[in-house]
Amino acid sequence: MTHAYPFRNIQGNWGSPSYHGGYYSVPYTAPTVSPQSAAVPVAAQSSAPPLVPSGGVVTPSGGNIVTLPPVEESYVENILRLNRGKVATVYMTYENNREWNAKIFKGVILAAGRDHIILADPTTGMRYLLLTINLNYITFDEPINYQYPFQGGVITNQTPISTTNAPSQS
Repeated sequence: MTHAYPFRNIQGNWGSPSYHGGYYSVPYTAPTVSPQSAAVPVAAQSSAPPLVPSGGVVTPSGGNIVTLPPVEESYVENILRLNRGKVATVYMTYENNREWNAKIFKGVILAAGRDHIILADPTTGMRYLLLTINLNYITFDEPINYQYPFQGGVITNQTPISTTNAPSQS
């Protein structure tokens, strides 16, 4: 009998996912507790890798070096979060789609994440979970709330536009 996805089991024999219902058979003996062993704690040794926070580094000795994340930057997800509750028109492109290559969604911004936008159409009540990988651009019919860190300060939509670097008109 041949299998679509063969693998070698622990003993080195060929098997398949249907072998023992798709699970490896591992012998197990239930731990027993005696009055003597219950009173003496034993340090358990684990071969699991150490837990490392996102962005951290593991040193050769097994220690962790935790690095601070960079200063928050201006990303579409952050701009959309600042504009939750506003109506937006989202323009998306879906390549290799014969039925609709480009699609426009209009709705209230409910949430935004690193890779998605959630809109609610106020007329139909339909909720849309849109992947930002397909995002072209977004328009608003009202001013956009916007802020981002820049040279130690924070730029917002209330920050005056500097004219000191503008070319002079003489």
